[in-house]
Amino acid sequence: MTELRPVSFTATDLDALAKAPGRIAVFVPADGKLSPGARRLNKLCKGALERAVGSERFEKLAQGDALSLAWPAGLEADGIDIVKLDKKADTAAARKSGSALARAGGSAALTVLAEARGDTAEIVLGLVLRSYRFTRHKSDKGDAPGAVTIHSAKPDAAETAAATALALAEGVSFTRDLVNEPANVLTTSEFAARLVALSELGIEVEVLEEDHMRELGMGSFLSVSQGSESPAKLVVMRWKGGGDEAPLALVGKGVVFDTGGISLKPSAGMETMTMDMGGAGVVAGTMRALARRNARANVTGLVGLVENMPDGRASRPGDIVTSMKGDTIEIVNTDAEGRLVLADVLWYAQETEKPAAMIDLATLTGACIVALGHDHAAVLGTDDGFTEDLLAAAKAEGEGAWRMPFGPGYADLIKTPLADVKNSGGRPAGTLTAAEFLKRFVKDDLPWCHIDIAGVAHVPKDQVLSAKGATGWGVLTLNRLIAEHFEQG
Repeated sequence: MTELRPVSFTATDLDALAKAPGRIAVFVPADGKLSPGARRLNKLCKGALERAVGSERFEKLAQGDALSLAWPAGLEADGIDIVKLDKKADTAAARKSGSALARAGGSAALTVLAEARGDTAEIVLGLVLRSYRFTRHKSDKGDAPGAVTIHSAKPDAAETAAATALALAEGVSFTRDLVNEPANVLTTSEFAARLVALSELGIEVEVLEEDHMRELGMGSFLSVSQGSESPAKLVVMRWKGGGDEAPLALVGKGVVFDTGGISLKPSAGMETMTMDMGGAGVVAGTMRALARRNARANVTGLVGLVENMPDGRASRPGDIVTSMKGDTIEIVNTDAEGRLVLADVLWYAQETEKPAAMIDLATLTGACIVALGHDHAAVLGTDDGFTEDLLAAAKAEGEGAWRMPFGPGYADLIKTPLADVKNSGGRPAGTLTAAEFLKRFVKDDLPWCHIDIAGVAHVPKDQVLSAKGATGWGVLTLNRLIAEHFEQG
């Protein structure tokens, strides 16, 4: 896994500022009042800090933004990064400030004057997440991001508070690594192996092979893998930190590459289909984060790993398969394959784990991107309370999510005279008909949410906490939901 940027904590030492290497970060509220550390820094750099804070440039900064002073006199540091951040700034601004420091400082070592701030953990989370770089396959990897030293009035308390933030950052980074990997590296077998390695963190991991899935009647899932040399695998990860409580089940679509099968996709842009396992990546990253922070909850992550390829053995449009539930499915479009995988994994999750609630995540439909772009995931839920809890968690974490409706009219679009259901209703309401398909494989009394992350798992431009590419969207939201509603004690 990509190593997190190293962060350490120390008692505030203003005498060390003059000799600090790299860059020095200082926080200044909108009113321009300097903290004791900022006043010392201002004296060392002969008033340059105060002049910058009094400038029009600082006045125009938004909360969480930074301006930089290069080669300040009186210091060995290469630069000072002045962050505009009030003492009681909200979570989004605090994380944004950490991101601003990561972008301003590049790979330089960084001394952060946090002093008596109470939001250090959020600043650290933003800084570490924005420092992420995926360079595994580059010959020139550049300089690794330098170490971060946080100067705090209460370093032990700040370090304890930041431990959870760093556990979350590790989960997000794990997700990003998986989504960024090319399909010739992250095969279904390699993906499963990386998840088996989570057992080192105390997660129980079980891998179901194709023979076992065939015995279980997973004809829907296995229909997707027929054209690939890579075998389908169902990986079950169990974190048992919550006593005897029924678990929350997290289900992820793990299509390591999607050509569309016989319903072949256009070649332009097909290289991005390495990210079609994004739902499985989020589930895996969430499980890692829960283990790292020793969550007091029972959570089972289940991911269906498969590759969708055209071949003489591949499923054809018009084929009819039988799911584990027993429903027959007419495959009218082999590029609507993710729901075929999820149908059997959802049913297996309910039959074996007996969950208290269930969430699935999938890069499921292009229609989701048409509707919501790259700013929001689509959320559909069968239980209003559970769905609103999920949306509230997403809002609190700054991860865009928008609720969309179920309805009998959408269900009618996937009716067929040849089988119990067909796997696509065509272009109209594509996100909603896909969710209606999945709903058939969820028992009526189970709170369930479907999250289509097609637009947010992998983005075409930089965001506050991530560069373009894999975002890790969902790890923070799911962690918060679990902490607030499923954790014991």
